[in-house]
Amino acid sequence: MSAKTEAGQAVLAAKARLGLSWSAIADALDRPLVWTTAALLGQHPVPADVASAAGSLLELSTSEVAALVAQPFRGALETAVPVDPTIYRFYEVIQVYGPTIKELIHEQFGDGIMSAINFRMNVERVEDPAGDRVVVTLDGKFLPYQW
Repeated sequence: MSAKTEAGQAVLAAKARLGLSWSAIADALDRPLVWTTAALLGQHPVPADVASAAGSLLELSTSEVAALVAQPFRGALETAVPVDPTIYRFYEVIQVYGPTIKELIHEQFGDGIMSAINFRMNVERVEDPAGDRVVVTLDGKFLPYQW
């Protein structure tokens, strides 16, 4: 297990022990919710000052804070096909709608891709009489292929 993975596990344990929500942690660090969650789970390098603040808030060790700052090896899934039901649903969405998303991107923008680097994401709960809805917004810059 990498130091970043271990630091992410320490963050989850501290979050539970201290009764904090991801939103409260993001607010305390003055960072976006999705970025904060991904970064503290090991998917982004955390600026030293933010890592220090997170360490203080979450009572992390100096080695765990140092791991937060380190450059990550991105990609957190242990298997090619995720087995966690929540994550698997996104895999299923891409299997069913991936070709449609690709076609619509090419039709509307041309030959290129949506960036996952110049990228924003939002997750929100929307009340609905038939049952609350999960709204996930993926917002990536269009990057044209250059030949």
